Amino acid sequence: MYRWLLRLYPASFRNEYGREMATAFARERRDTRTALGMAALWLRVIADTCVNAAGIHWDILRQDLRYTLRTLRRTPAFALTAVTVVALGIGATTAAFSLADFVLIRPLPFPEADRLVRFSEERPGFPRMELAPSNYRDLKQMATSFEALGAYRGLSVNLVGARQPLRLQGAAMTADVLAALAVRPMMGRPFTAADDVAGAPATALVSYALWQQEFGGDASIVGRPVRLDGEVYTVIGVMPRDFNFPSRGAQLWTAMRFVPADFVDRNNNYLQGIARLRRDVSVDAARTEMSMLAGRLQQPYPKENEQTGVSVIRLRDGVSQQSRTLLVALFGAAVCVLLIACANLTNLLLARAIVRRREMAVRIALGAGRERVLRQLLTESLVVTGAGGVLGLALAAATLPILSRLVPTALPIAETPSMDVRVVGFAMALTMVTGVAFGIVPLLQHHRDRASEGLREGARSGGSGREGMRGALVVAEITASVVLLVMCGLLLRALWTIQAIDPGFRLEHTLTARTSLPMPKYETLGARTGFYDGVLSEIRALRGVSSAAYISFLPLGDMRGGIFPVGISGHVESRREDNVAFLRYVTPGFFQTLGIPILQGRDVRDADHLDGPPVAIVSASFVTQFLPGQEALGRRFNFAAANREIVGVVADVKMRGLTRVSEPQVYIPHRQLPDRTYEWFAPKDLAVRATGDPLALVSAVRAIVQRADAEVPLSDIQTLEQLVDGDLASRVTQLRVLGAFAGVALVLGGIGIHGLLAFAVSARVREIGIRMALGARRADVVAMIAKRSLSLSAVGVGAGIVLAYTSGRWLQSLLVGVSPADGMAFAVAAALAAATAIAGSLRPALRAARVDPVTVIRLE
Repeated sequence: MYRWLLRLYPASFRNEYGREMATAFARERRDTRTALGMAALWLRVIADTCVNAAGIHWDILRQDLRYTLRTLRRTPAFALTAVTVVALGIGATTAAFSLADFVLIRPLPFPEADRLVRFSEERPGFPRMELAPSNYRDLKQMATSFEALGAYRGLSVNLVGARQPLRLQGAAMTADVLAALAVRPMMGRPFTAADDVAGAPATALVSYALWQQEFGGDASIVGRPVRLDGEVYTVIGVMPRDFNFPSRGAQLWTAMRFVPADFVDRNNNYLQGIARLRRDVSVDAARTEMSMLAGRLQQPYPKENEQTGVSVIRLRDGVSQQSRTLLVALFGAAVCVLLIACANLTNLLLARAIVRRREMAVRIALGAGRERVLRQLLTESLVVTGAGGVLGLALAAATLPILSRLVPTALPIAETPSMDVRVVGFAMALTMVTGVAFGIVPLLQHHRDRASEGLREGARSGGSGREGMRGALVVAEITASVVLLVMCGLLLRALWTIQAIDPGFRLEHTLTARTSLPMPKYETLGARTGFYDGVLSEIRALRGVSSAAYISFLPLGDMRGGIFPVGISGHVESRREDNVAFLRYVTPGFFQTLGIPILQGRDVRDADHLDGPPVAIVSASFVTQFLPGQEALGRRFNFAAANREIVGVVADVKMRGLTRVSEPQVYIPHRQLPDRTYEWFAPKDLAVRATGDPLALVSAVRAIVQRADAEVPLSDIQTLEQLVDGDLASRVTQLRVLGAFAGVALVLGGIGIHGLLAFAVSARVREIGIRMALGARRADVVAMIAKRSLSLSAVGVGAGIVLAYTSGRWLQSLLVGVSPADGMAFAVAAALAAATAIAGSLRPALRAARVDPVTVIRLE
């Protein structure tokens, strides 16, 4: 057992003193007569060994650190290059990990978050559709898989009473939502079933941030009345600081307060469902039960619920497949950068080890144990990677604000990724693994060398084995660089394709804003019409304005519009995927303002009153889908509870994103929206076409809206160009991040091939000099070096193309109109990698060409 204890000491110490210590211990053991004395002896020996071994290891570590710092100071170029290379790899990987961990791995901030599920209606073409209140009520009554089951909808209200009206975002929810989330207010009480019923007093919960910013953190906020959309609500509590349901930035929550009219129409879908599973129920079991219940609801309501199922997914799984693919791709790209950096580091350490062979051989010949020398080299590797890790952590922290733009806003998580304990721990572990794993290669090389070889005067500085290893590392770098360049090229091609898509409207010189009208103040048609007419007449009279109009929801905005079944010739069909259209109400002049061509018929008019015949303007895709090859003008169809006549056909518009198909749209005159009906669809988005800079009109437009109603804020102000840019923002950020990774990889690859060839030239100076003395031309020498570079790059590019082609299919969900095997992306990536390899070889090749054969022979 004592011999095992001696293994705690360094090998050099054991070799010198181990036998003597074992003899002394054996003598003491023989002299100990009693069991108590033997136990005391072992306790003393174990304690002494642990303390002394730790002290000796610490002394050796201090010696190694001092020696390492001295050698690094003598070779600043090596130290700076190695630390920078490691920092880039560690920084990229840590930043990508922090984002992936934040979105995909880390539990949501709710107790037992793995038991939380989201449920919604499911129809062909609409896998996650909102719930109708009546279907939600029936499912809630029949389901047995859940401890709590609630529903909510998005909420956007005007807060009046502050310095100026504020537009607040949040959710209206049933009392069971907070019960399902297992969250309670930090002050006050949660919603109860009594708050949900029609006619109940209006109650609200405020976020911690809103409480601090607008109410000064006043503890008496509970019980205080506030005016929201013209109605007085009582604040019943303040939510915890990190509560961000249903999405980041939520500020306010109100009780749902269903009214009987909400349960009349099963096509009125606007709810999101959330539930907490019972402990003995799995997600699959809950999904099976809800599917069975959905089938049961189809029997009494065959038209409304035809082909209607229920989707049940974990709350964490609400991240779209596209976002998952992106995050995995980013992490994979960061790992590629790390591997390239590690290959560079290994090459640097190998070159340094070859240069220092004689130094190490001398140390061993003078009595230093091989284990002692290898330990010092490992310390040097760890010091370099440790410094690189610290710098990499700083780089990761600096890039997080950019990466945070890729966090899906729909996740109920607070703020954005940060350098917390998990991320710092990951960076430290990665630094340690990198230092040990990639510092071992030079150590193994030293271990194979014999001291006599290093002492030989004419010993070569290289060798075919070492050259092959270093060449393989450079090939790996080029391969990874090509993969990243192809990924970046594919995303760039996809972005160009999307930017070339016609959105269906003119972008230039158009200001947009939102003026959400508070209900019930504007629940009547007369009140709404008075507001629209007054605001639009004043805006149109402004200098520099050519037209202005309102619509329920602007294209590419955050609202998709209502989905309603279409019935041709007076027959209402069921809600199949191919039998629905999207509803928007508009004011006269909207199509002119956005520059949407009217293909047939006319625009909506002020004369299109509620008392007149119901009319509608439809999109070209509506005609294609429902009236193929037929005359559309004058045809009648059932839609949104009325039989309407088509009076116009307009061009298609990309309503839900540039990459989405143009769904059938139905535009209805705002004067035909009845009182207290479909209030959510009342026009709220304003568009103003200007003759000059549209943002110069903001102050005047805000003043006009304030004069019309001081309780209506002007929010979401932006131009149409900014609206389109927002639709592309995530893709632009993706491209910038991957482009940065690819750029770093390309530079590191160039450094790697330059370092390899530069060292090869220095190691072959004698050979090159003799070749030139025997008649070789300088061009031949340059060609010899260039051939080495081109052969390495050819192998690396070929392997990179194969790997990129294989992995490109994983990016399919991120590519629009571009094949994963796009020839241009592959060709450009290959050309850039080859050009980098050639550029990296120029200086070593020119250096080789300048070798003086006379000087070399004289030195021989």
